[in-house]
Amino acid sequence: MDSPFLQHIGDFFAGLKGSRLIAAAAVWAALFLLALACAFGWIKLPGGQSAPAKTPAPTATRPANSTPAPGGLILPTPTPRSSEAQATLPPLPWGEFGYGIAAHAIAMPDYTLDQIAHQLKFNWVKQQVRWDHFSTAPGQMDWSGYDVVVNFANERGLKVLLSVVGAPKWSRTYFDANPEAAPPDDLTLFTNFLGEMVERYKGKIHAIEVWNEQNLDREWDTAEGVKATAYVEMLRLAYQTIKARDPNIIVISGALSPTGASATDPANPNRVIYMDDFLYFQQMIGAGFLNYADCVGAHHNGINMPPDIAWDEGYNDPTATFRGPFDNPNHSWSFKSTLWGYHEMVQKAGSNKPLCVTEFGWATSEGFDATPVGFEFANDNTLEEQAKWDVQAFQLMRQWGFVHLAFLWNLDYSYKGGIGATDPNAPYSILDLRGAARPAYGALGEMPKIP
Repeated sequence: MDSPFLQHIGDFFAGLKGSRLIAAAAVWAALFLLALACAFGWIKLPGGQSAPAKTPAPTATRPANSTPAPGGLILPTPTPRSSEAQATLPPLPWGEFGYGIAAHAIAMPDYTLDQIAHQLKFNWVKQQVRWDHFSTAPGQMDWSGYDVVVNFANERGLKVLLSVVGAPKWSRTYFDANPEAAPPDDLTLFTNFLGEMVERYKGKIHAIEVWNEQNLDREWDTAEGVKATAYVEMLRLAYQTIKARDPNIIVISGALSPTGASATDPANPNRVIYMDDFLYFQQMIGAGFLNYADCVGAHHNGINMPPDIAWDEGYNDPTATFRGPFDNPNHSWSFKSTLWGYHEMVQKAGSNKPLCVTEFGWATSEGFDATPVGFEFANDNTLEEQAKWDVQAFQLMRQWGFVHLAFLWNLDYSYKGGIGATDPNAPYSILDLRGAARPAYGALGEMPKIP
C-alpha cells in the first residue's frame, strides 16, 4: 500500500462526484480499477501547457503588407488545400509525419488509447513522466501506471513519446520560497533514471523529450536561475545515455515556453527567472544542443490568433477582449511566427533538424462556467474556432515540411483533472467536463492524415 497510485482514491472520487462517466461504469470492479488508475495522476497531472506569454517587451511593427518572421525570413502565405492536394505532399526526409496528442492515459487507459487510435486515428500519444512524483527515495520508482500506458499503446499500434520532467526532492538541495520543478544537483542521477526507463521499455517507446520549458524557473528552479548552457549539458548526457541503450529512440530537446520576454529575480538581478524563448534558443544553439537532439522541441498555445497569421501581419480581432497580440505585437503570440522562427534559427546554424511540436492547441471556455485565471484569451475563442484551428495547424505543419511530429494539447485533462473549468488545462481539451466530445474531437477524427 506504499504506492502513490493508492494514496488519492478518495480525493479522486470527490472530484468526479456526479460525473456521467462514473454513472455509466456501474460495475464495482470497474470502478475500483478506474479509481486505482486515476489516482496515479492525481498528485499533479502529468503534463502542463505552455505558460501564458508574459507581457512582451515593446517591439517595432513591420509593414502590414509583409510577413517576415523574426530574423527577416519571409514566410510563405499558406493557401487552402483540398484533401486530394494535401495527399500529394512530398515525403519528409526524416520519415512519416506524426499525428499525436497528449492524454491523461493512465486514467482509463483502454478507453483513452482506443479513442486516440480508432476514433481520432492518430499514430502517436504523449505521456509525461513525473520522476519527482513517483520516486520517493534513491533507487525507488513506481512504474506501474506507465507500464500500463506503454503496453496498451503498443497493443494498438500507437507510438509513444515520454516527456521526462521534475527531479525528486531527495536529489536536489536548492529550495526557494516557492519551490517548483528543477533538475537534480547531480546530472548522473537523471541519466541513471533515463537509462532505467529505456531498458524497461526497450522497443516500446519511440521518442523521449528531455525536460520541459526550461526557460522558466517554474521548470528550472535553481540557485543560478534558468541557464541555457546548463540545460544543454543535461541534454548532452541524456542523449548519450539514451542512444547507448536504444539508438532508434528519437531524442527531442525540451520545448521552450514562448514567453517573448525576459525577467530577473527582484531579489537577485543576476538570476534570470524566465527568458525570451528566441534568446534562450540562440544560447542553446551556441552551446551546441543541435549535436544532442534528433528533433527540436517546440510549444505554442495559439492564444487567440489563427495558426496561419504571423505576429506582424497587422491582424486584429476587434471583438477580442484579450488584447495582448493586437495592442503589443510580438512573435510569442503567433503560432506561425514561433515555429518559423525556430526553424530559421536552426537553418542559420547549418542544420536541417526538424521540429517536434510537443504541445500546441487552442483553448476555449465556451460551454464551461468559468475560465482559469491568466487564460482569459480562452473567452475569445469559440468551440468552432478551436476545431478549425486545431485541424488547420496540423495541416500547416505537414504542409510546411519542417515538422516531424506534432502533439495536440490535450485530449481529456478537462474531466480527469478533478478541478473543473478553472483547471488551466481544461479549455484546451477536446472533451468537455463530462467527457463528451467537443467539436474539435470530430473534426480531428475526420481530418486526413497525410504521412
